[in-house]
Amino acid sequence: MLIREYTESDLEALRSIHAAQGFDYMLPDPRNPLFVTKLVLSDVNGAPGFSPASSCAEATQIESTPRAGNCGILGAALLRLTAEAYLFLDPRAGTPRERWQWLLALHEAARRDAWQRGLEDVHAWLPPPIAKQFGRRLERLGWRRDDSWTPYSVRLEAK
Repeated sequence: MLIREYTESDLEALRSIHAAQGFDYMLPDPRNPLFVTKLVLSDVNGAPGFSPASSCAEATQIESTPRAGNCGILGAALLRLTAEAYLFLDPRAGTPRERWQWLLALHEAARRDAWQRGLEDVHAWLPPPIAKQFGRRLERLGWRRDDSWTPYSVRLEAK
C-alpha cells in the first residue's frame, strides 16, 4: 500500500468510492483551498507510509495489479479547515438588552470576517449550563443544532 498526495487525476476514483459509500451528502471539492490535507491510499506495492509517487498516473506505472477505473485507489483522507467559535461577554457589564446588542455586533463582525477569510462554516460547542437558553438565541441568528451527525474530535500531538 502507498499513501501519497491527492492529484486531480484521482477525482474520478474518489467520485466512485463516494458513490459506493452511499452517504447522503455531495462529494466535497478537493480543489477548495480549505482542504489543507489531501491524502490518497493506493494498493501500489511498496513500503508503507508516504511515497514519492505524485500522481495516479505515476503510481500506475509501478502497480503490479492496477484496478480498472480507480487507479488502485482504496481511499482518501481530506481535512478541511473550519472554525470553532468562542464568545466572551462580561456578564457583569451592561443590561441583558445591551449584552444582546453587543453579541449581535460581534456576531455580524465575526461572520463577515470569517467569510472574507474564505471559511465556509463555524461551529460552537455550548457548555451544558447555558446550552438550552443560549442555543435558542443562536438559532435566532441563523445557527442550527445538528444532531443528525455524531461529532467526534481528536487531540493532535507529535509522535
